[in-house]
Amino acid sequence: MTRLLRVRKLLHDRRGLPIPHVDIVVRDTHLSRLSEHYHNTLADDLLYLTYNHESRPRPPPRNIRLIYDPEDPYVKLRHNPTVGGSQLGRKPAPATTSENVVRLERIQLHTMAKDALVSRQNLLGPIMALRALSGETEHGGGRRGSTGVQVVRGVKSVGGWVRPGLPLGAKVDLRGAKMYDFLGTLTEFVLPRLREFPGLLLPPASTNLQTPAGVSGVVSFGLPPETMGFFPQIEVNLDAYPKTYGMHIHFITNARGVSAQERARQLLSGFQIPFARR
Repeated sequence: MTRLLRVRKLLHDRRGLPIPHVDIVVRDTHLSRLSEHYHNTLADDLLYLTYNHESRPRPPPRNIRLIYDPEDPYVKLRHNPTVGGSQLGRKPAPATTSENVVRLERIQLHTMAKDALVSRQNLLGPIMALRALSGETEHGGGRRGSTGVQVVRGVKSVGGWVRPGLPLGAKVDLRGAKMYDFLGTLTEFVLPRLREFPGLLLPPASTNLQTPAGVSGVVSFGLPPETMGFFPQIEVNLDAYPKTYGMHIHFITNARGVSAQERARQLLSGFQIPFARR
């Protein structure tokens, strides 16, 4: 007598992909070399380089007075800036401790495709390239925080050729082990193959650092289109892409306040990213 086994049918998500009966979570199979280098060596060196001794506790922050009384109904809808102008770049950096040592939070890759204004199909090439470089997919490996490759759309009208909502390019955020893997590939395979590349250019010493970029702790630079072919993920199957694309790389750190840009550059120099003065 044979028993008939009941086979459960798999459910499908909104994209038509089958949902397995169990949760599949992909975990790291090995330790990240650059991550171990940061926690074992680089973090202590950065704490020594960026430490600022404060012999006394900091005074409480003073209340920044507004120009107009916010309770006055006659000026309730009026633009109400602070007295003394913008406070951007004036706030000191947080106290240096072993818990807030400058660290790399994420790396963002961004590329723009002007051909996407003519046809949205021209976005397939940049999306394929960023997926190959990052290995990121939406909720890939059971990680709910993974957003995968995202389409960048226009925010406002520019010159009559960019309108709000039009697709302009693609971007992807890298975190964790994949972030360090991309950083290692960049410093070991791509940057050494660039001809006449002295390093990331530092701004002149007279540059005003009291700007949003100067106090954000984000270091950015761009790579030309021919550089994308130097990545091993692209080079192994270069003919599969219609063309190569240039991209911007943003290294986003936790540095904030005065001299945040300098601390972010010190962190990247510890990862073998060269810098050069103009």
